[in-house]
Amino acid sequence: MTRQCPVIGLVGGIGAGKSRVSAALARRGGCIVSGDPAGHEALRQSAIRERILNRWGTDVLAPAGEIDRSKLGAVVFADAAARRELETIVQPWIRERLRAEIAKAQADPAVSFVVLDAAVMLEAGWQGACDLLVYVHAPRAVRLARVAQQRGWSAAEVAARERAQMSLTEKASRAHVAVDNSGAPEALEPQVDRLLEQLDVQNASSKRR
Repeated sequence: MTRQCPVIGLVGGIGAGKSRVSAALARRGGCIVSGDPAGHEALRQSAIRERILNRWGTDVLAPAGEIDRSKLGAVVFADAAARRELETIVQPWIRERLRAEIAKAQADPAVSFVVLDAAVMLEAGWQGACDLLVYVHAPRAVRLARVAQQRGWSAAEVAARERAQMSLTEKASRAHVAVDNSGAPEALEPQVDRLLEQLDVQNASSKRR
């Protein structure tokens, strides 16, 4: 690791549990930069909202008037061309937001390392901001069960979103290391410790001693 405050990027399949790995890394001094909140915020930008409504109309709005991500997702995940069009609208804003958050975290002396968790990181080309990519693994049956419980998505909905992403084989091949997140949360903890030991990254409490 060449930078004093390195960036660890997380990749993996839908429902693999990247948020669980992020939380474990945060407990060890990492600053989490997540693409999901940035994606939500992007849809609230007036210029982006206007372009989306001009393209897909008011059918993608929730009753309160904001863009409904589920409704918009149902449209774009069923049409590859529509999905690519949406990406050209929102991804430049998200990229700049993530870049700014990473820079802010790296400037904070209390931050040991940064964790970038973005679902389409490889597809969008954001891995260039990372010093190390970690592939989070969980079997498909486990991932489907998690997504059904947490988000209410069916296997068909997951499959539609997976078709819009890079294959898991390709994601795994691009990662530098992998962690197995198929079991109980406590089984993940020693893996995260070994990961940081391997990278020679000290946690925040160790740095302050």
